[in-house]
Amino acid sequence: MSIHEHLPPQIRRELKQVGWTKAAELTKVARADGKDFECAAWMHKARSLPRDQFKREVDQHLTGKDSEPTEIVYFKFYKSQIPVIEQALETAALMLGTDKSRGYCLEMICADFLAGANLDNGDPEMLLFSITRFFKFLPEEQRQAFLGELSEKVS
Repeated sequence: MSIHEHLPPQIRRELKQVGWTKAAELTKVARADGKDFECAAWMHKARSLPRDQFKREVDQHLTGKDSEPTEIVYFKFYKSQIPVIEQALETAALMLGTDKSRGYCLEMICADFLAGANLDNGDPEMLLFSITRFFKFLPEEQRQAFLGELSEKVS
């Protein structure tokens, strides 16, 4: 019902062509844009783009940020492993900010591991990648403090 309530009448007739998943995404844009909703342009995108790419377009339009494609990855754990994994994710969330996803927290745990592991075998590219990745997610104040530290060390 929400889909039909928020989309203009000219689009409603074409919804079966694009499918209900894309129609739900169109509704998000229509609600956000209100009277400025460009129904012809969005219907063209809905018809021509694959579902995941269309969803990314909608997300980018709504948030103003370009989103990365996602993939769901499954792991099988022994029950004895779960408390350690949960504690590591919770600790990472506390350090990174609780608004971060569990996937992001896992990525940072892995990046930290790789940075430490590569100190031993001397792969400077992996270390640089990890440091760059960490730096990108620092709040602006900490970025400036980090850059200040670096400039002091270089001088």
